[in-house]
Amino acid sequence: MALKKKPVTGMNDILPREMEIRDYLIGLIKETYKTYGFQSMETPCVEHIENLCSKQGGDNEKLIFKIMKRGQKLRIDEAKEENDLADSGLRYDLTVPLARYYANHANELPSPFKALQIGNVWRADRPQKGRFRQFMQCDIDILGEAGILSEIELILATTAMLGKLDFRNFTVCINDRNILKSMAAYSGFKEEDYDEVFIILDKMDKIGKDGVRAELLELGYPTESVDSYLGLFDEISPDVSGIRYLKEKLGDYLSDETAEGMELIISSVDTAKECDFRLKFDPTLVRGQSYYTGTIFEVTMDDFGGSVAGGGRYDKMIGKFTGQDTPACGFSIGFERIVMLLLENGFEVPKKGIRKAYLLEKKLSRDGILKVLSLAKADRETGKQVLIVNMKKNKKFQKEQLTAEGYEEIIDCYADSVGEM
Repeated sequence: MALKKKPVTGMNDILPREMEIRDYLIGLIKETYKTYGFQSMETPCVEHIENLCSKQGGDNEKLIFKIMKRGQKLRIDEAKEENDLADSGLRYDLTVPLARYYANHANELPSPFKALQIGNVWRADRPQKGRFRQFMQCDIDILGEAGILSEIELILATTAMLGKLDFRNFTVCINDRNILKSMAAYSGFKEEDYDEVFIILDKMDKIGKDGVRAELLELGYPTESVDSYLGLFDEISPDVSGIRYLKEKLGDYLSDETAEGMELIISSVDTAKECDFRLKFDPTLVRGQSYYTGTIFEVTMDDFGGSVAGGGRYDKMIGKFTGQDTPACGFSIGFERIVMLLLENGFEVPKKGIRKAYLLEKKLSRDGILKVLSLAKADRETGKQVLIVNMKKNKKFQKEQLTAEGYEEIIDCYADSVGEM
């Protein structure tokens, strides 16, 4: 049987041009986030199946690549369901592994702990353009800090990084799960119905208010509640005055702590931001992960029809490992989406040092080769990037290729001239 040269469905080979951008982006991310005090850490790509199936990952838990038990632990005849055959799986995000990591190492880590994690995750999703089953995620999280300083720092660090890539037309949308719940309670919805109501509300930008109303009524929710709920959105402006309006309108349904915290986040970020972007209070922002407990945020770009970053507060997750709740908040950039945008925009990685190539004639002597190696060593010590390669028959085409790859100096090394170099 012939071996297959194409990657597994949903996986992707990365060519040097893209890899150069990915390496540069990872370096820029680490450099930027470390100036905000974030520390690099890493978790294994394989997690316990119990952790991955803990009902914290929403629909992602349906997309786990599960790993079968091995040896004597694998008892196929006794298995009653799929999970009886698996004891672990590939991580589908970086947040659940981070929570386990912190629960295991809290005594060895500073408090608060500002974590930076970059790594691949896997989801058995349906492959499509720009969506693969293996992809890179990049998260920053602050664990052990209950105050809104976490949200402010996360937004400032993420937007500073995007600004360094010359992204300008982007918007940071911000909301709070407690505001969502307050608006639903004020309108008369039952608490057990909140998640279903919010899933439909999350479609507002696609189907509009009329579409949301139709879907809520179709599910049997009272017309009075639906109209009261959607009527709230008519008067909300996308800034701090919108939050003040809601506090006045909702009264005791919305706590002073939530409203004042949201105002302070928005005003602080507006004052301290390092690049130009829009900050928008968006009461329709929901975000799908069930583990969010407070502030949620998302970054959208005018040049891209969707979000390129998102996150929020998840104060209950670590407590499921330790029995004691720990405040936690995180922001994840869509690494793959940003790489795609950079490629589409013809982004060029800033040059570091001159690129130089030596083309060796095939009949070059041993002494000639040693001479070139010595010259290349000296060049590298001065910071140049040096390529040594055999000369091809079509030298003109070879030089054109090297020039296209960014080589500024190309030296022909012939047997009768290498000693003069």
